[in-house]
Amino acid sequence: MEASALDVVVFAPLAPIFGVILFWFIQLLFIESQKYLLSKIRSKHEPLCRFTNFLGILFQTICHALGYTVTKHGISDFYVNIHYGKVKPKKEKKGVFEWLANSFLFIGPFFIPASLLLICLFFLLENGFCIPTTVDYSFAGQMISFGQNLHSFSTNFFTFLLNINLLHPGHFGFLLLMIFLGMGIRPSYIGEKKRRKVDMLYDLTNIKNNILHKPLYILLLFLTAYLFFYISFWLHQNWYSALFSIFGWLSIIAIISLIITQLIILLIRVTDKIENRWSKLPYIIMPLTYVLMRIIFYFFPTNYSNSVSLFVMIFITIFITMYLLKPKTNKFKSKRQIKLFKKKKRGKDNEQ
Repeated sequence: MEASALDVVVFAPLAPIFGVILFWFIQLLFIESQKYLLSKIRSKHEPLCRFTNFLGILFQTICHALGYTVTKHGISDFYVNIHYGKVKPKKEKKGVFEWLANSFLFIGPFFIPASLLLICLFFLLENGFCIPTTVDYSFAGQMISFGQNLHSFSTNFFTFLLNINLLHPGHFGFLLLMIFLGMGIRPSYIGEKKRRKVDMLYDLTNIKNNILHKPLYILLLFLTAYLFFYISFWLHQNWYSALFSIFGWLSIIAIISLIITQLIILLIRVTDKIENRWSKLPYIIMPLTYVLMRIIFYFFPTNYSNSVSLFVMIFITIFITMYLLKPKTNKFKSKRQIKLFKKKKRGKDNEQ
């Protein structure tokens, strides 16, 4: 079924844009979830929470500096600490250059740090960046093409993560970079004396104000996107969908990084409930189990040695953690039973 002229001219270019916005909102929700988990461990792990805030401010400040560099403002001063970050340009420019620099500050942290991981994946993934050549220029066709690009990338990315070799320096370094990105994708607060909470509404308000400040520039961006779509349509290429697919890839990388770091935060929160002398045991068990499994598979090789070692490490860590939590659970139950017994006994004495 051929697409109508109205569909191709007006609606089709919007499909990948809507797809990117959807994944970006999912990314925002995961960021909010992580901030909630960090707030639950802040009382016992204040240094870790301060470090994550520093990473968020660092990424944000670097994005702002990159915005000044791209717009040729120049950078005269770069300052960042645990509570605050600031970049001072050499030249004060107004208009579109100022608007672009602010866009890097407000939107850049959601995509630019993840681009470092995407660059690494170019060297680590095999066939992860295949773009379909068959193109349907309708709204549905562009949405399907966008989804196919994300599905192909996600499949290869997840396969890589499930078979990651933690004894490989490149793979282990990539995992550490993912954790750093997930921990510090956004700060939790800004300001040392008067802390301004950084949440989803804070980010959306800044983006809204930047858009409403110069709505003409947003219109020009849309016109540029439409023009690029028409060029791709005229040349029968899939360039337009491929371009927005890159932003989708960045969101997927950021979301997976957030999921991994949230699992780490959950482990920290759970181990805090274990007695102090045993609370570090799950963290010791993880590397020992993984190395032991890799030694076993060295003498008994198999095609799935990396993934099996990873799953065994995760399973044993969960089992040990739950086992260490059992005495506390039993203790809680026994206290509850004692209270119920005393309550019943008190009731019988009153009856007598």
